Amino acid sequence: MSDSPRFPAEWESQSAILMAWPHAGTDWAARLESTRNCFAGIAAAISRRQTLLLLVSDAAVEADARTALVQSNADLERIRFITLPYNDTWLRDSGPISLRKADGFELLDFHFTAWGGKFEAGLDDRIVSEMDAQGLFRNAEHRRIDFALEGGGIETDGAGTLLSTWHCLNERHPDKSRADIEAVLKEHLRQHRVLWLEHGYLEGDDTDAHIDTLARFASESAIVYQGCDDPQDSHYPELQAMAAELAKLLTAAGKPYTLHALPWPKPILDDGRRLAASYANFLIINGAVLMPVYGDPADAEALSVMRRAFPSYEVLGIPCRDLIWQNGSLHCCTMQLPEGLLR
Repeated sequence: MSDSPRFPAEWESQSAILMAWPHAGTDWAARLESTRNCFAGIAAAISRRQTLLLLVSDAAVEADARTALVQSNADLERIRFITLPYNDTWLRDSGPISLRKADGFELLDFHFTAWGGKFEAGLDDRIVSEMDAQGLFRNAEHRRIDFALEGGGIETDGAGTLLSTWHCLNERHPDKSRADIEAVLKEHLRQHRVLWLEHGYLEGDDTDAHIDTLARFASESAIVYQGCDDPQDSHYPELQAMAAELAKLLTAAGKPYTLHALPWPKPILDDGRRLAASYANFLIINGAVLMPVYGDPADAEALSVMRRAFPSYEVLGIPCRDLIWQNGSLHCCTMQLPEGLLR
């Protein structure tokens, strides 16, 4: 198996993080100024530590991004601007899923349907092929796969275990059995086993329960997950059931996972609509973990939990309240590229 392609864990060495800049042609138009500031804060934190590959739709959008990034003290020497069209900025779901091979990489290009056809996604579904055509990747075999799958819907420990939610994959493929879906995931993502969660959801989430808002690997033997300790909250039954499921999961070695429960933030409402605020939507980069914070009293406790889960990493809180207006957070708008992939 050593020569077979392998799906690396997020904590493995990276060549870059991929993002796309919000502009007036995206769904961010109504609140573009605050959104720009939020994206600039994320981009600046990344650029101080590693390369950032930033998609822009045209020269005017690049100029706008440069202005905001300078104001955020980003390291522009580490930011590469790539011009291509896109519908939206959720590159966790429309960007490439990269497998490492002995002599290079497989660039997996799954069909992106905007979470089951909820939005227009014609441009986003071509992002991976457009990036490949521009010659951005080194020793990478581009593979288009006619199967709807988003990067936010899957978690890997880098050693052959995949974690996902059945609700999300079943929504994308209602005509397929669990065995059928599991076979596709194992084949294309080169996984030995798939761990399914039957419970867990967030109000305001239109991804049908992406795993990256609920539970994440911190190592091959540890999982960080979004808890809920408020019996009066509508999420309490589902997230308590999810916690019980996680407690029953076993590692590949047959041992229970070490579990780290993240605190529950107070409800964040926007014109009466509850937004999907999750601390589990963090991003691991080289040497650091960027965790979304929401100006909530639970932010400090969430950072403490994350530092226990990632003791050898710098853990930074990144204000992301403006992101959840569009139903996603920090991890959703980023995608890591493994070390050596970027030309």
